[in-house]
Formats: sequence, C-alpha cells, structure tokens
Amino acid sequence: MRPALFICLVAIISVLPPGEGRTAQTWTANASKAKVLFTVKGPFPFGTVHGSFSGLKATIRFDEKDLPGSTVSASIDAKTVSTGIGLRNSDLRNKEEWLNTDKYPLISFKSSKIEKAPRDYKAVGELTLKGTTRPVEIPFSFTASGSTGVFKGRFTINREDYKVGHPGGSVGSTITIELEVPVSK
Repeated sequence: MRPALFICLVAIISVLPPGEGRTAQTWTANASKAKVLFTVKGPFPFGTVHGSFSGLKATIRFDEKDLPGSTVSASIDAKTVSTGIGLRNSDLRNKEEWLNTDKYPLISFKSSKIEKAPRDYKAVGELTLKGTTRPVEIPFSFTASGSTGVFKGRFTINREDYKVGHPGGSVGSTITIELEVPVSK
C-alpha cells in the first residue's frame, strides 16, 4: 500500500505547474543601505528637484522560479523626505497641498503579482500615497550573489493622481522614483 501512495504523490508533484508547491525565498531588506530616490521638474528657475526617503520597511518573498509565490509589501516614513533644502523639506512635510506627513505618515506599496517582463521582472500592485491608492507597475531587476542580492527598479507616477501639489503650475506632474534595495536571506 505504501509504494502505491508514494507513486501517487510523485505523479501529482510531477504534473504541478512550475512554482506550484514551492515557496519563494524570504529576503530581508537592508534599510540603512536602501535608496529610495525621486526626481520631478522643479519650479522655474530651479530645474529638476532631486530628493530621497529613508527608513524602508519591506517584506520581500522572491524566487525567479516561483513568481506566483513571490510578493512584496513595503512602506516608508513620509517624514524622512529630504531634498537638501530645509524650507522645501518643511513645506513637503507640513503643508496639506504636499505630503502633510502628520496626517499621512506612510507611503506604501503592496504587490498583487510579480511577473516576468521583457527585461527582468515587473511588480504589479497598489501604491498608497497621501491617502490615495492607485495601481502601479514597477519594472525591476534582481541580481543575486549567494545569500545576498540587490533589487533595482524605476517607475513614474503622476503627482496629481495622489493630490500632491496643485494641478498644473510650475512643478512637473511626473515624479520618477528609483529604488535600489540590497537584501540578504
């Protein structure tokens, strides 16, 4: 009876789709070395505004051979916004038209799926910023080296979709976000 059970299990496992029954690796983000950068066309004559956030918190389960089992959930403390200019940082943190970090302390992303893209991968999910949640796709790459690795991604959002700043005006509508997240098992 036992050999028959064993043969049945082997048969079932052999016909499972790739990734089925596997579990994606859990990766721990190195928050102190993670880079969350943004750029937006600034008001004339300041050119492009560059900024960053720190203190990334993330739960990452990723396996190139188990994309259906892969997920990412991440958040960042909005109060950590930094552009290198104190008055601008204060306005971004405190004014309702910008981030109002007392009222909206977190910026977060949660994937609904991770899939293969023409180049590398794509995390499809929802970004919540300033109390507004919208779908986004984040193209990303992953480079592994033993028990460590680096996720890199770049995507854009329209700030007006999240009620950040006034519509139109001298600040660009498109915000480019770049991510570089070192991880370890």
